[in-house]
Amino acid sequence: MATVVKWQGGMAFKGTTESGHDVLMDAAPEVGGENKGARPMEMVLLGLGGCTSIDVMMMLQKSQQDVTDYEVEIASERSDSIPKVFTKIHVHFKVSGHGLNPKKVERAVNLSAEKYCSVSKMLEHSVEMSHDFEIIEV
Repeated sequence: MATVVKWQGGMAFKGTTESGHDVLMDAAPEVGGENKGARPMEMVLLGLGGCTSIDVMMMLQKSQQDVTDYEVEIASERSDSIPKVFTKIHVHFKVSGHGLNPKKVERAVNLSAEKYCSVSKMLEHSVEMSHDFEIIEV
């Protein structure tokens, strides 16, 4: 896997993935950015959210759960000193649907966090990771 990150002027950069997708990143105005795109550390959280969401939805679909909506909320804490790395990340899964089996949802969430999500597994070596879920019956 490879990417290219190209300067766009100021503190903005366009990242191009090997699969051909572009993402704009920029710094905060207080450090010279123009707020044209996501911050790089936000991209890390987005990567985590996307990775775990793909896992969870694949497992819920395989177990024939009637999911009508899904979202994951990720909260983080960062170090006060430079480098301002993540110190804690909490992932909250919100799964909506008809007659969802709590044990199947819990299993999907736990398997993603503890076994399948590459981003989560990479981060857990340096960040305190936690997760929970809620089921919303519709």
